[in-house]
Amino acid sequence: MSDPLVAAVPARELVHALTAVEQTVATAESLTAGLLSATIAGVPGASAVLRGGVVVYATDLKHSLAGVDAAVLATDGPVAATTAEQLAVGAKVTCGADWGIGLTGVAGPDPQDGWPVGTVFLAVAGPDGTEVVRLTLDGDRWAIRLGAVRAAVTELTRRVGA
Repeated sequence: MSDPLVAAVPARELVHALTAVEQTVATAESLTAGLLSATIAGVPGASAVLRGGVVVYATDLKHSLAGVDAAVLATDGPVAATTAEQLAVGAKVTCGADWGIGLTGVAGPDPQDGWPVGTVFLAVAGPDGTEVVRLTLDGDRWAIRLGAVRAAVTELTRRVGA
């Protein structure tokens, strides 16, 4: 029986792309709370490419576990492009990976720090620098979180293949 989550997200393609170039990935996840790492780990062969990750749901953990600068959290907040960027770099450095992914945002049901529900910041840090994308996703908490995972997997697969 196949895993419906892995089937819903193109994680197989990501694992194959990373394996082909002998590179690794690590995650720092806030709103997805480990869903991205779990999705990647659901693919056979993921142990060759997934270094690990941190769940930094609480704001203080973004600083203490993922290395987000306390000043960034104080000025920009936990839901911000700069926070996502530092999450991605923190994951990459902390776990010793070629790639780091940072995810932060608002899954709802209420807005947070002036950001509407569905706002997600996705950052990918790699050998050629860090890119941050702001997403606006629709649906309930599950749909937003799954959409963020799908976007992260798609974006990293694109970057690895570029």
